[in-house]
Amino acid sequence: MSPNESSRSFFARHQFLIYRLFSLSGLVPVGAFLAVHLLTNASVLGGPASFQSRVDLIHSLGPLLVPIEILFIFLPMLFHAAVGFVIIAGGLPNVGSYPYAGNVRYTLQRATGMIAFAFIIWHLIQLHWLGKPLGGGSFDPHHATSTAAEAIAPLGVSLLYAIGVLSTVFHFSNGLWTLGITWGLWTSPAAMRRANVVSIAVGTLLAAAGLGAIGGLRGTDIAAAEKVEARMEEFRRLQSGDEPVATTPAGRGTDDGAVDLRAGAEPPPLTLPPLSSGGN
Repeated sequence: MSPNESSRSFFARHQFLIYRLFSLSGLVPVGAFLAVHLLTNASVLGGPASFQSRVDLIHSLGPLLVPIEILFIFLPMLFHAAVGFVIIAGGLPNVGSYPYAGNVRYTLQRATGMIAFAFIIWHLIQLHWLGKPLGGGSFDPHHATSTAAEAIAPLGVSLLYAIGVLSTVFHFSNGLWTLGITWGLWTSPAAMRRANVVSIAVGTLLAAAGLGAIGGLRGTDIAAAEKVEARMEEFRRLQSGDEPVATTPAGRGTDDGAVDLRAGAEPPPLTLPPLSSGGN
């Protein structure tokens, strides 16, 4: 290694590899997780039972769920964010002097990346179990619809979620287009135009799913959702062989709507939607 090369930073010496890992991580696993997460959340439009069944499918991983989240979601996301901030720190936006479409997209890509990062941190603190030490972590996977609906019920919170979702979706879908350029997948103007159409279609689909989930949660009858969740919880206990107990919806309130599945009791009628692959 020459003296000049040894004096360069690690990032500068390995920039080619880091940039490609950066772009690849934005697609897999971070982008893939985003798509699955938003589409799973949109299942709330089918009702509390539909959303709960998909959350149950994810949490059926049991003790494997936490290491999977850390290794395949959080660490790649932190790597992508760290490299992204290094790139942002070394770039100077000049959209005011050169207001071309590509230049506008370049600036928006970096702006939405910063918004998405702040949104994800807030989202984790508010709903994920990681936020419990900070007074958050209010999402209960056994009462998915009711706890999520309560969390975003304030109008201001819903608006912040809409901004965060749209920023994250733009950053991902526009990143698909730039990823193809980085990897040399589309080099001709015609190929870039086709890739642009695909990026717009993916962004539109995911934005509709994200905003639909917000609208579905805001329109949820929380008391009714709690009763559905209580029935499903008891149904899970019965299937797993645990001794069912009388419960109230989401473990709150009075005995109204309680479900008794003790030994010898007939389970209440419940039609569950078919499970599909997905994540939350």
